[in-house]
Amino acid sequence: MDEVIQVTQWLSSITPRKKAKLFFFTTHADAPSPMVGSNDVDTHEETQLPLATTVALHNFKNIDEFLKKKVNTFSCYNVIENEITKTDYEYLRFYSACKYLDVVQPFLDLEKISAIQNKFEMTDEERDYRLLLDSADLVLEKVCDSLKPAGVSQMWTALRKDRNLIRGVKTIDIIGFFVDPNPTGIKECLFFFIVRFLQKADKINRVNTNRLGRLIAQCDESSSCEEGKTIDFIIDSLRFYPTELYPFGFCLIMCVIEGRDGAMQEIEKTMEISRHLGMITHTEKNPTKETIELVKRELMKPKYQFYSSFTCWFMSHGDSNSMVLADGETIEREWFLTSFPDISTFQLKPKVFFMVSCRGANKFSLKGDEFEGQSATCDYYDIGSALIRNRMLDITDSVRDISYVQPMMDTLVAYSTILDHLSGRANTHGSIYVDRACVLLSENISRGRSLTEILEHLSQDLHEILQETMDEDRIVYKQACHYDSFFRKTLKLPYTRHPKEDVHSAPQ
Repeated sequence: MDEVIQVTQWLSSITPRKKAKLFFFTTHADAPSPMVGSNDVDTHEETQLPLATTVALHNFKNIDEFLKKKVNTFSCYNVIENEITKTDYEYLRFYSACKYLDVVQPFLDLEKISAIQNKFEMTDEERDYRLLLDSADLVLEKVCDSLKPAGVSQMWTALRKDRNLIRGVKTIDIIGFFVDPNPTGIKECLFFFIVRFLQKADKINRVNTNRLGRLIAQCDESSSCEEGKTIDFIIDSLRFYPTELYPFGFCLIMCVIEGRDGAMQEIEKTMEISRHLGMITHTEKNPTKETIELVKRELMKPKYQFYSSFTCWFMSHGDSNSMVLADGETIEREWFLTSFPDISTFQLKPKVFFMVSCRGANKFSLKGDEFEGQSATCDYYDIGSALIRNRMLDITDSVRDISYVQPMMDTLVAYSTILDHLSGRANTHGSIYVDRACVLLSENISRGRSLTEILEHLSQDLHEILQETMDEDRIVYKQACHYDSFFRKTLKLPYTRHPKEDVHSAPQ
């Protein structure tokens, strides 16, 4: 059968909603770099104009033409063996989106996809199509699915009111002020246009989504949400790191075995738990400085941009400032922790470090005869049951105690700024940190959120604000806050907003 006929038949079999989503996933906002053929050209026409005309005309002709063009490009594409190109990346994204939406065309060249995956040096585990999907786009898809056409229309009205943001944007004028989002697929096109527009305007990204949340917050809940959904529920979904599908992320396990009893068990346990969490795992036994540098260079390869999170377990001997490597050399813990977050492939993605080593020689000693001979590190405890517990210690009640507590337990220390940096103030309102913290705490009373959730939101909110020094230099800067947590439970704000006390009333 002629390929043109095949493509036409394929497009006719796809619903308008799925066409809108396929276009959205294919015109992904972020692309791996460095890449051949990814010159800094304006992709405004390619990513926004087809959506704008579809919404304005209630006609999917331009999106169909875009998808046909993609299929034709991939059909004629010759895979270059030694260089990763922009088309390689687009081909993988297009393939994964088709698989996800269950609209894979029968004429898709799977051998070509395999050849591209070879160029990315993907392992068998990494060839799962779900790795190639962008988890941030999947979160936005769910937000769209939670909104009725009227809700997206209200978001559009709110966006149009921001004159400074939309001034001079032709695609905004193409759509017009009043939109009918009810025809099938038009709601999706309008929502995805809003998202891509905000991304191109550098107002939102995979972490900073406050601007989109504020648009949703202006919707009328009774008319804007699908059944079972609320405005708060939808906005809440934007407050988590996007880690939607398998794999959950990439896990690096580094463990010094020499001179450390039980080190192999540490490796087995961390590997097993990372796999249960849906991570793809790499293990380095007895790491040295050279090993660490090699791993860092490996993590800079383009394929790691497909991962949605990074976790590292580092297990060794250590002291207050450093960790001991397999060859007896030491590395500064601070250097290790600050060097990995700089890797570009994991920017704007959660990075978790489990640093397992001594940080000194002091002990919080418990005195008394009742504690003698009681220790969870003895070897006489039975190993637990199936799955992950079969290698874990069975901690019995005889070695548990709740009467003696380390002084720092149940403490959370929140800092308005990081070490050696300014903490900004406003002439009339005082500390910017205190102001934003009070606003967010007030807004979240009765919503059932935890304090740590709010502090994470505060960290995002504060770091978006441009501040200026009050001296003669008038330097513009950003402020970053952080916290150290020793919590053993989650602290939630109260569900009831207590009224302000009447200072004039008599005491009861």
